[in-house]
Amino acid sequence: MNNKRSIFEEVETGKAATTGPKGGLIDSGKTSARRMVSVWLMILFALVVLMVAVGGLTRLTDSGLSITEWKPVTGAIPPMSEEVWVSEFEKYQTIPEFQLQNKHMTLSDFKSIYWWEWGHRQLGRMIGLVWAVGFLFFWLTRRIPSGWTGRLLLVGGLGGLQGAVGWWMVSSGLTGRMVDVASYRLATHLGLAFAILLVLAWFAWLLRRNEKDLFQSRRQKDARMIRLADILLVLAFAQILLGALVAGIDAGRGYIDWPLMNGEFLPSESFDYEPLWTNFFENPALVQFNHRMLGYLVFLFTGYVWWQSRKSAIRATKRAFDWVMVMVFGQMVMGIGTVLYAAPWQIAIVHQIGAVVVVTLILRAGFEATYPKAQSLR
Repeated sequence: MNNKRSIFEEVETGKAATTGPKGGLIDSGKTSARRMVSVWLMILFALVVLMVAVGGLTRLTDSGLSITEWKPVTGAIPPMSEEVWVSEFEKYQTIPEFQLQNKHMTLSDFKSIYWWEWGHRQLGRMIGLVWAVGFLFFWLTRRIPSGWTGRLLLVGGLGGLQGAVGWWMVSSGLTGRMVDVASYRLATHLGLAFAILLVLAWFAWLLRRNEKDLFQSRRQKDARMIRLADILLVLAFAQILLGALVAGIDAGRGYIDWPLMNGEFLPSESFDYEPLWTNFFENPALVQFNHRMLGYLVFLFTGYVWWQSRKSAIRATKRAFDWVMVMVFGQMVMGIGTVLYAAPWQIAIVHQIGAVVVVTLILRAGFEATYPKAQSLR
């Protein structure tokens, strides 16, 4: 009873409470592991961006149907002899694209388009391998942060699904009278690629911060800007799908004036197809018109969101929406240029990569609004 301690004893003796692990028990021993997993996810993100670029070039060079079989394992080995090349060319000669469009093609011409499609598929295999090796390493060494095993398996599952969707898309152009893949399936394939990119980016950003910081910062979230960012992301994603439809039917090369389309606001042939609903997906006039109109809407709404972001007290949030505004404006200018020059591959591929940058920046702005970092009062 005589050993009473002052409630100020810890302050007086200058002792700090250092018995717990740095960052708190919730992050015990996991900080370095979270960073490693985050780096791995960003490597996957970069590879998927490259995959989108190569896929776009494969489409723009009309190379996507050059390989007529799906061999996930043995297909990794390209033709190694002239005999095998001839065999692959003969398979290509049986499909509608060759018979209706490319009868002039020589074996040398075939090789050039074959390498594009083979490279696209090979890159897909590499992404799957990078995911599998990384996941097994983190799992076997017990470095997967608590609660993250399912999320990392989701990434692998989405990658496997994308491979299956890719073949589903290619198979649509191997029969009937199709000389290209079905535009609906192309849009599905591209949309899933963008969904994978967004999942990878969000997961990587979460892992760069420890759980304690995320928990504390979420209490300061800006619900209004989160809602606006979500709406903008949905609009941008819809615009990407419309862009895939434009690419799928080469609608970007038929109306090469701006702001009108062949001298009209809405081309008179926009509803010529039967049944009526097919015009929205297959009529080049209406598909490009819709892509243009939604592009204007995205730009105007981005301006509104940017203006609303000026009310945020968090500088990082405002800067994030600044970059969204700049990139959306640049993407619209690039889109107009793509139209005016009849979608040459050099401009079209920049426009496609610009879409990756736009949705990533929108997602980043939403992340900053959801998990704002502490800032100085100055």
